[in-house]
Amino acid sequence: MIIDANMYWVPEELFTKEGLQEEFLRCIPKSYGVSARCEEIPGTDKKQIIIEEPKGCQNLNYVQGEYRAEKQLEDMDAAGVQKALLKVPCAHAWLSLEMCRKFNDGMAEHVRKGGGRFSALAAVPPHGGKEALYELERCVKELGMTGVQLSSHYGNKYLDDEIFRPFFRKVNELKLPVYVHHSPIPVDHSTICDYNNLRRSYGRCMDQTIAISREVFSGMFDELPDVKLVHSMLGGAFFAYLNSMFRRTPSAQKDIANRFVTDTDRFCDQIRDNIFYEMSHAQPWGKELLECAVKILGADHIIFGSSYPVRAEWLTEGAAFVQKLDISEEEKKMILGENAENIYNL
Repeated sequence: MIIDANMYWVPEELFTKEGLQEEFLRCIPKSYGVSARCEEIPGTDKKQIIIEEPKGCQNLNYVQGEYRAEKQLEDMDAAGVQKALLKVPCAHAWLSLEMCRKFNDGMAEHVRKGGGRFSALAAVPPHGGKEALYELERCVKELGMTGVQLSSHYGNKYLDDEIFRPFFRKVNELKLPVYVHHSPIPVDHSTICDYNNLRRSYGRCMDQTIAISREVFSGMFDELPDVKLVHSMLGGAFFAYLNSMFRRTPSAQKDIANRFVTDTDRFCDQIRDNIFYEMSHAQPWGKELLECAVKILGADHIIFGSSYPVRAEWLTEGAAFVQKLDISEEEKKMILGENAENIYNL
């Protein structure tokens, strides 16, 4: 079974119901410099919601008509994809608990329309107190969701911050997998905002690498050994930095100045046990980088995803692209379906 573990969903009513749209836009944290608006797309009969951070720098575009079940299923059939895992593209970084409930109910209804082809991850603010924990349990026990989706950071706080620890204790208790979606830009982003692809492409990778590194170095997995985090964007190309930042302690020739002293043996074990990587989309990485990621991270830690509907061909041609990689057939099976099936209990 081929699984797309990264298919985006927002309610189409965001574009057609003014009240819902206004409630959504009110969630945008303007005090953090985030700006949002809904406008017509020139030359079409469709609308888009544009998110800018900082104002004047577009980072997210939600387009009317791209989240309909019939179109998703049609493109999944074209791709040879049997099942898709639904998540909200970045908006959960600022959604209120009340708005999350509406999104969760909408996703659950969308899953029912899919005839067994869809599954979904709960959207819950990890700083929402007891009510957020109740919503998480409702999503799992009543709505049948098989994990939770979080943003890599909320405001200026990454997930290793103590403010999120009560939420993660519940996740650890429930043994729920957590999908950690990149934020469009990292907390410290002043040097990358001027240029579009530096911001929209590299910024996401930079954010993921920072997020993973903070999670591991913070020691949060000492307390939360059953938490499994699936990071988008291959962890921000984490494979390029893994061995330099987390090389196991050499057995000889100690550095007398202790320049890089840290408990890397323990951290390396936790990276293997607790961190996984969803590619977000195959083709932009290219054949050589994906093969490198498999060699360093291991095929058992990499999950296929398409970021559909950002570009339809990332879904319709994505699995075929992975099939052409110079890796074993068993490794292809793990990446294209088995890993997602096991981690998310699909």
